[in-house]
Amino acid sequence: MKDGPDIARLAALIGDPARANMLSALMAGKALTASELAAEAGIAAPTASSHLARLEAGGLIRQRRQGRHKYVTLAGDEVARVLEGLMGLAAGTGHLRTRPGPRDAALRKARVCYNHLAGDLGTRLYDSLAARALIRAEGDTVSLTPEGAAAMAAFGIDVAGLSRGRAPLCRACLDWSERRTHLAGSLGRALLARIEELGWVTRQGDSRIVRFTPPGEAAFRRDLAPL
Repeated sequence: MKDGPDIARLAALIGDPARANMLSALMAGKALTASELAAEAGIAAPTASSHLARLEAGGLIRQRRQGRHKYVTLAGDEVARVLEGLMGLAAGTGHLRTRPGPRDAALRKARVCYNHLAGDLGTRLYDSLAARALIRAEGDTVSLTPEGAAAMAAFGIDVAGLSRGRAPLCRACLDWSERRTHLAGSLGRALLARIEELGWVTRQGDSRIVRFTPPGEAAFRRDLAPL
């Protein structure tokens, strides 16, 4: 056997339809119970538990018991990035699970990509930050400029606190629907949290869709993504 990472094992874990549906549901960034994930996958609870055990053993999810329930999340940003990339590949090659419709349009406009903003408005935010020299992109490396740090502080984000964390401050994430970059990393997460705190958006139930209120979208385009 050849040496190196075993991508076949991970591909097999992700490639099962039930497990793929459960992983996609976790891309909303919320911790879900095994029962909720069973419903997402359309399978019985004991079968879901078996799938979740395999995903956990493969390092793709984390499970944590709290009270009577066991809550499941993705193992981290790296897993979310891989899933987002696979979604882009599937969309680009015509492998779509449903026909486009109103829900599809909303998902493409603005959605959660694990813990940051994606979709048309997510890429618009990234492009605007770059055009105004608030972030600097050199290849796949994205950094916050001093001007950007000042602008984020004015928007109510503790950049110094984020910089002390272990997660990268800025990270480029390829958007599956737009085929362009949106902003991930701890800054991307903080921006989405701040947007929610300001009441500019509402989450749509059990989906990844983020709906901007009309005043919220106007404020977003004015204050964060004017270009």
